[in-house]
Amino acid sequence: MRPRPVFLSAAFIAAAAVTLAAQDGFKLKSKVELVNVTATVSDDSGRFISGLNQNDFTVYEDNEKQEIKFFSAERVPVSLGILLDSSGSMTPDKMESARAAINRFTQELLEPEDELFLMTFAKSAHLLQDWTTDRRLITRGLNRIEPNGGTAMYDAVAEAVPIAASGRHEKKAILVISDGNDTNSRTSVSQLRNMIRESEVMVYALGVDGNDAQTYTPPPRQPSGPRFPIPIPRGGRGRWPGFPLAPQIGFPPIGGVWGRAAGNEHVNESALRAITDDTGGRTEIVRGFGDLGAATQHLADELSLQYYIGYNNGGKKDGKWHAIKVEVRNRHYTVRARKGYVAS
Repeated sequence: MRPRPVFLSAAFIAAAAVTLAAQDGFKLKSKVELVNVTATVSDDSGRFISGLNQNDFTVYEDNEKQEIKFFSAERVPVSLGILLDSSGSMTPDKMESARAAINRFTQELLEPEDELFLMTFAKSAHLLQDWTTDRRLITRGLNRIEPNGGTAMYDAVAEAVPIAASGRHEKKAILVISDGNDTNSRTSVSQLRNMIRESEVMVYALGVDGNDAQTYTPPPRQPSGPRFPIPIPRGGRGRWPGFPLAPQIGFPPIGGVWGRAAGNEHVNESALRAITDDTGGRTEIVRGFGDLGAATQHLADELSLQYYIGYNNGGKKDGKWHAIKVEVRNRHYTVRARKGYVAS
């Protein structure tokens, strides 16, 4: 396995600005601390919007307008971790559909330079394949999965975040695919949310409903969520994995009430949104495994049509949560981006 670099604190490329090189991606260039934001722009129908320029965007931190120091509309490589539910509810036909969708996603829809890792979760998480650009290794990992046991999804995401943060590309993300509600995690939703907020990792979740009917449509326009200008405890930073989690904080819920869904066979959309929406990622409920391929196609399109924005945070290192808001000039468009960062 490739040695993992030391995980840097959330929201910063330490003491550096970034510039885009033709082949090597982002390079660290000067001693300026940037807050990096990946923005996804869509219209009312959910169609992704390309072709915008820096002047189309306005960025605010804690309600104050920021000067954009770096902007790119080009497709940049992604370091992506795939987390697949391998609990007992994943019947052979479901697992076969999941394998097929993931293989197409990784082999045909992503770019060759994108690096991946594969993790499964049942009662516990297992890293089947560490960082690689060799898609054959991902396929071999998928073929080794034998579903059994309960579902410890939140624990798996907690283990995956520091791995994703160690990826070599500036854009870092996690994709969670599950057909059920968490039943075995020791990590709570609010604890996990605190942890994710201290990283720059985008989290996506595809929750597969038990209905096998193919009813997939692209996700509708989502309203902007509330801001959370709340300090975050710093306990446990720098000790992942096996970190002592920060105390739970009563953040307002996103999209519903937190907690476990009534009945383990159903996906808890509210809990998934609580761990995806702050990051600039999203939760999507897919009605049956037959639609999983269309959903991953939509995600690949999104990763290819995002904007990368950087601004100077003025050297803040106060350990507090700072809210971010990104707007576009065309008011008919919606921007999805992470909602803030911890300046630690």
